[in-house]
Amino acid sequence: MKIVICASVNFPERIREIERGLIDKGHEAVVPYSIIKHNIQSYEDAQKLKEMHDYQIAEKPEFTRRHFNEIKNADAILVVNVEKNGISNYIGGATFAEMMFAFYLNKKIFLLNPIPTHEKLAFFRDEIEAVQPVVLNGNLDLVK
Repeated sequence: MKIVICASVNFPERIREIERGLIDKGHEAVVPYSIIKHNIQSYEDAQKLKEMHDYQIAEKPEFTRRHFNEIKNADAILVVNVEKNGISNYIGGATFAEMMFAFYLNKKIFLLNPIPTHEKLAFFRDEIEAVQPVVLNGNLDLVK
């Protein structure tokens, strides 16, 4: 199965770990292109990238389009929703958009961890529940 990994680029180590896990289980895994092009290895690398004016103005929109095209050509997405800024199972705006796009295209949607329950993300909890993602609880063996 071809699976696009959707997550904040703040977590390149976790994204790469999930990529290796999927490949080990016989899947094709696609990571966000910004991680590849800019060789993002750490949270600090991601922060430096986000501070670059050219990235925000020129590259980020193109990388977003590229990621949506990857979703279009995949079988599924896997959302790496981990803790960010003290919020467990965080899903940001771009990742939420990727989930809705995958839903629109009738792709399977996997969540690495449960749907976030933090009050700051409560405004889209119903929408996430409505797309009926498969919650893996960290177990990549459930990706089928």
